[in-house]
Amino acid sequence: MPAVAKYAATIEATTIKKHVYTLASDVFEGRETGTEGNKKASDYIAEQFLSYQIPFAPGDDNYFQEVSFTTLKWTSMNLTSNDKPVEHLKDFLSIPHFFPETEEPIHISSMTFLGYGIDDPAYSDFAGKNVTGKHLLVYSGEPKDRSGKSRITGTEANSIWSTDFNLKIKAAKKAGAASIWIIEDKLRDHVMVARKYFLSGATQMVSPEEIAEEYVPHAMVSTRLGEEIAGSKRNKIIKLRNRITDKGKSICTKVPVDMDWTPVQQVQSTPGRNVLAYIEGSDPILKNEVVIVSAHYDHLGKRGKDIYYGADDNASGTAAVLEIAQALSLAKANNEGPKRSVLCLLVTGEEKGLLGSQYYTEHPVFPLSQTVADVNIDMIGRADTLHKNPNYIYVIGSDRLSTELHQINESANTQFTKLDLDYTYNRDDDPNRYYYRSDHYNFAKMGIPSIFYFSGTHDDYHRATDTPDKIMYERAETVARLAFHTTWEIANRPQRLKVDVKGRS
Repeated sequence: MPAVAKYAATIEATTIKKHVYTLASDVFEGRETGTEGNKKASDYIAEQFLSYQIPFAPGDDNYFQEVSFTTLKWTSMNLTSNDKPVEHLKDFLSIPHFFPETEEPIHISSMTFLGYGIDDPAYSDFAGKNVTGKHLLVYSGEPKDRSGKSRITGTEANSIWSTDFNLKIKAAKKAGAASIWIIEDKLRDHVMVARKYFLSGATQMVSPEEIAEEYVPHAMVSTRLGEEIAGSKRNKIIKLRNRITDKGKSICTKVPVDMDWTPVQQVQSTPGRNVLAYIEGSDPILKNEVVIVSAHYDHLGKRGKDIYYGADDNASGTAAVLEIAQALSLAKANNEGPKRSVLCLLVTGEEKGLLGSQYYTEHPVFPLSQTVADVNIDMIGRADTLHKNPNYIYVIGSDRLSTELHQINESANTQFTKLDLDYTYNRDDDPNRYYYRSDHYNFAKMGIPSIFYFSGTHDDYHRATDTPDKIMYERAETVARLAFHTTWEIANRPQRLKVDVKGRS
């Protein structure tokens, strides 16, 4: 039996089950970042690494990478327009972690319409305009020409300006604006996400002072409120938007308003930990390159008396990484370990916005230039309603930067695991945007080839009913073995993965 198959066989459903039942138990109280339950989970993971006799990363004296987050929560949010109250979460949405600290009402007597609020080399609403101290009114999304092609990408595919509204807030700050108001026709969708992730306490990986330096006050507003704000300038704004469509050039205009805005927030420091285990490579040269195997171990914690257990999301992925770490450690102990080093990285803060993995990529233990790939596992324990046969896995990102990574995974599956590899969520036009929603993305943004294993959502997703008894442990075993085989091949091939795909990260 080849070494890779021998060690892959040590990844077992029974052990995955043990880990999931432990992590998704009452003791860990849903593992929310910053809570005692999250700390207990990190301690449990470290205890497992220690039992596998895996050493710390060089220069460290424990398995932890300490992370400090800032958590902000609204204590009140009031807005009036023409002396009439406007309801938060119905006609507008403000997320607290994008605000500098303030206690005084903000009076707005005029806004400046500024197209889409984009400042990009391919298209800029800010070029040649002075918006210092002004309150900006912009559209969500990005401009397209009459044929439907983006003015930024030059294709029908949207750019990141359509998916990350933070960019518009930061662009407004950089230009010296006082605030930015984004007209969003899908406000209800953003409110649903905000209720789940942000409004109970939005978390950032920066201090309040850094937040104030980087962001301006903002709001996403409904089309109805947007029309009310535009008032008599509504038709002119539409004409200016049409001009952008036709000519790709933006003109601003002043919009008179009468608004008072009083956002008041609570600020507190939130501790967190990433947990790292290092298996040094066997080759004297190649061991300086690192393959990362990642998963997030945090979840949503408690809401009242309800515990959000997070068995699938993501005790299943955490358990898989623990099993992969043990298999690699056994190989290393038998002098059959991979040539490149492997870092097993269990991160916190994923549910707060991929914060733990963001922290690692900004404070890497090993240089990102020497990081060959990230193999990320997030939710592999259930089957969704789109598949009658559970013998499948969604593969996301494998071909976004490296065709070799895609081929390695395909070959490993053909030879060893024989899953149905589903690339539905890897499409550029995937409306769920799953490629951008797990920890691999922070590595991909840095140009590091990344692959994300995911079994899809289900009725218990982000509910208290995501419990260990519903996990399909045999399928989780198979997916974990596929991730192991892919990791093994990346870590042993003579040349590091080529980054040969441009423009899709």
